[in-house]
Amino acid sequence: MTRPMPLDQFLRLPRVVRGEIVDGLAGAIDLVAEATAPSHRFLRHQWYAAALRTYGGAARTLTVSAEDVPVLALPMIAIGPALLRVATVPGSYWPFRSFPVAADAGVEVLEEALDALAQEVNALRIGPAGDDDQAVSALIAAAQARGWGVAVRTIGQSWLLDMAAKQAGGTWPRNSTLHKNRYHEKRLAEQGALDWRFVSGHDWPAPFDVLAAIEQASWIATRTDGQDAKFTDTGHGLFWRTAAADPVLAGMMRAALLSVDDKPAAFSFDLDAGTLKYVIANSYDPAYAKYSPGKLLYYRNLIDARSRGTAAVDWGMGDSGYKQAIGAEPGPMLRDWLLLRPGLPARLAPLINRFWRGR
Repeated sequence: MTRPMPLDQFLRLPRVVRGEIVDGLAGAIDLVAEATAPSHRFLRHQWYAAALRTYGGAARTLTVSAEDVPVLALPMIAIGPALLRVATVPGSYWPFRSFPVAADAGVEVLEEALDALAQEVNALRIGPAGDDDQAVSALIAAAQARGWGVAVRTIGQSWLLDMAAKQAGGTWPRNSTLHKNRYHEKRLAEQGALDWRFVSGHDWPAPFDVLAAIEQASWIATRTDGQDAKFTDTGHGLFWRTAAADPVLAGMMRAALLSVDDKPAAFSFDLDAGTLKYVIANSYDPAYAKYSPGKLLYYRNLIDARSRGTAAVDWGMGDSGYKQAIGAEPGPMLRDWLLLRPGLPARLAPLINRFWRGR
């Protein structure tokens, strides 16, 4: 298992830091998100507001300021019996559940955050989050150094496509792949006029209805209870529609759409965070399955993303077969963390860890 980031990689700066916990979602969340790593800048106020509206919970926010400038924001909601004083970071389970920390935050910021947390909770759950999540790994390391207990469970393997490295190492996609795709496109075009297009930014939220219609026709609606669908009313549709109310978040959302004779046939929906693209969902209408519409679309989508400066694609967990066929390789492991405050909760960490890993 990847070890948490050593604290000596974080500077200790001679600054006045102050932590506080307020009811609701603090306005400072956006200020901190704008100062964090590009891969985490979607962790904005509206991201957490969308989670609360969709999944429930009453938020409180821990903020830490350095010289009166917010540098850490950690929203949390209570879970379980109130007597246990357990909280969790809210959000969508994918790309991950984490919190924003300014890139120049020092160790003293993390220590201040932990001191404030110890007065508020017995345990804090963070995750799932990747082993490369600097905010989470740094907080864990600081917590362990201050006597907190830690329980962890592994959720799964993520898959990462490094397009920049693939391109540097030779032709990507391979000519043989492009040849096969052109063949399938010609076959698909026999079914009707093909329309390939991209939607983003001000286009939302209207296109969510198209994505939901494709999901309703797909395997996720016919073979499952539909609760994992991203854009339907019975799935996570409310979350994404609510998140898109923030123009900054809407600007990160991008979808590739394929229609056949004006009938939606396939989509690929992503969240662009700097040079990194998170693949949120792909789906297609099984009526066109033998022409591989999903594969045709996401190759077009990836090539377009590369032309716009995307260097890497995080595919998340599961369905490793088609991801490896594209060229994806194992990425960071995703894990759930439980931080247990010093005292009795920390002493119970070994027992809690056995229970936590088995869930």
